[in-house]
Amino acid sequence: MASITKYNGVKGVTYKATIRMIGYPTQSVTFKRKTDAVKWAKETETAIYNGKHFETIKAKKHTASELIDKYIEEVLPKKKANTAEGQKPQLEWWKNEIGKHTLANVTPELIDECKKKLLQQKTYKGTTMAGSTVNRYLAALSHVFTKAVKTWRWIDKTPFAQVEKESEPNGRVRFLSDDERDRLLDACKASHNKHLYLVVLLAISTGARKNEIIGLKWENVSFDLQRIILVDTKNGDTRAVPLVGEAFNLLKEHSKVRRIDTPLVFPRVGKKGNQSMSIRTAWDNAVIAANLDDFHFHDNRHTCASYLAMNNASMPEIAAVLGHRTLEMVKRYAHLSEQHTLGVVERMNKKIFG
Repeated sequence: MASITKYNGVKGVTYKATIRMIGYPTQSVTFKRKTDAVKWAKETETAIYNGKHFETIKAKKHTASELIDKYIEEVLPKKKANTAEGQKPQLEWWKNEIGKHTLANVTPELIDECKKKLLQQKTYKGTTMAGSTVNRYLAALSHVFTKAVKTWRWIDKTPFAQVEKESEPNGRVRFLSDDERDRLLDACKASHNKHLYLVVLLAISTGARKNEIIGLKWENVSFDLQRIILVDTKNGDTRAVPLVGEAFNLLKEHSKVRRIDTPLVFPRVGKKGNQSMSIRTAWDNAVIAANLDDFHFHDNRHTCASYLAMNNASMPEIAAVLGHRTLEMVKRYAHLSEQHTLGVVERMNKKIFG
């Protein structure tokens, strides 16, 4: 229970409020006015009964920098390598912006101010950061604070419950026309990176993501079954995709000369171990050489899905190839299937009825 003790000192009269409760450390604070001491004692007793007081102490004791460092050290290493690699610079950015603040002072308002800074930042291409990228930054820090609440008990609630995400455009559907595809593949063949053509061919023919392709290991390639197994996927699932046509033939030819110091299909030149090669410069140069407008590597995946839709693949079949768990993500390709079907019906009617 709380007790209020009056003291006459050199600085005048003060009142010391002390709370002693079984199972909890003694809490005491000194005030100049008795009313303040009584008020503090009542509020603190209530907070202790509700299990909030010591969490508040931790929130005032620990800084955001300490929390982020703890997360980077204990949580990040347990994530997939490409996820950890992408989130670490995001967390370092947050640490630089809010690290000096105690957790009690990391408010929704503070995060909103940081969000405005992110929206004004320039990317390596000179454009401002997209809302979807800003949301990735928010998501990275949000999980840090979730761990602080649920695992480490440093705070009793996360400020992200009151932070709004940025709006993101509807799923992009940018795919290659026949002429664009020919120009891109010709540019890839002419690239200084002798493997770029095969990587892009695999992306278009299988719908695999860039990291899934350049991280591919020979143990997950089966020429007998004509398939590749994608293990380190974005959603964590393992999926098999067919390997056919020119992609099959070129990958089989590529397999005849393998490096013995790495299991990777596309290892980085001059590097030992499990470092995948980088294709960013070669890819950017190929896009420029092919004179493609607004085309990213990920659009090869959209190209695969679009071609499937235009060749009468069903939505569940497209989802299976791309590795989507629901049909929501593949609905963006439905109109292509409908347009293709319309064209088939039109040609049939024109031939029969003139």
